[in-house]
Amino acid sequence: MPQLPVRDKGPFVWRDMDQEALDNAYDQLVYAPNRDLILGRIADASERSRKALGPPERIAYGPSEHERLDLFRGALSQPSAASGAAPINIFVHGGAWRRGSAAENALFAEPLVGAGAHAVIIDFANVDQLGGDLLPMHRQVSRAIAWVWRNAQNFGGDRDRLYVSAASSGAHLAACALTRGWREEGLPAGFCKGALLASGMYDLAPVRLSKRSAYVAFTDEVEQVLSPQRQIEALATPLILAHGTAESPEFQRQTRDFFAAVTAAGKPAELIVGEGYNHFELFETLANPYGLLGRARLRQMGLAA
Repeated sequence: MPQLPVRDKGPFVWRDMDQEALDNAYDQLVYAPNRDLILGRIADASERSRKALGPPERIAYGPSEHERLDLFRGALSQPSAASGAAPINIFVHGGAWRRGSAAENALFAEPLVGAGAHAVIIDFANVDQLGGDLLPMHRQVSRAIAWVWRNAQNFGGDRDRLYVSAASSGAHLAACALTRGWREEGLPAGFCKGALLASGMYDLAPVRLSKRSAYVAFTDEVEQVLSPQRQIEALATPLILAHGTAESPEFQRQTRDFFAAVTAAGKPAELIVGEGYNHFELFETLANPYGLLGRARLRQMGLAA
């Protein structure tokens, strides 16, 4: 983990953090100076995955131009195969709520396809396009997940084996869908059989106090409604939660506290701590069937690497 320069602290604004420390804790570049290198690597690998897998089916799940998803059919479950319905994994990308796309995250589909599962990567509007409002992002992600569950049979998917994986701000949005969105979309409580959420934010109170408030229009409603840690009573999905030891202290704490709250409520959850991984290094392992998160995702789905 990078060593930040020693300085005099100002007044505390969140726990033992002053404003600069809190701003740094929600700025990934401070704790992961190799961010752009890794994101470039992921984008390049995604382009190669799209070539290897062939173009995905591009499907609308909602009315706006942003509401589209990429469907990669499992290698053992092409339309011509007679092997029956295949499990499904829906990936929700991160990007500080501001960036990212399905195309740039195609590499996370390849190990799923190779294991015989359908991989769905969703697109949705970013917070800048929505004037700083996170609520429409939440609704779009929840709508996409509901669309996949309701339409699984149409593409040879088994909706009784539907899973979710997500990273960073995508993990936040996925957690919102699994604690609140499924009810808003009228889905049954056990619709999702498991989710792997890496390096997410689960309580927006400290985020609201950080410099992210410069581009997110936080309100009391947004903080309450979109803080999954405050909605745990509605969680009906077994979770695998993960963080790296080289992440910012707040991203580590957010995952630990959410895990503690979920297990205290008597709900199933597993915690994976990636020793020596920063924020971006950790979720990159999701693309490797033998990587820390890639192996965990396939195990959760009952698939072999």
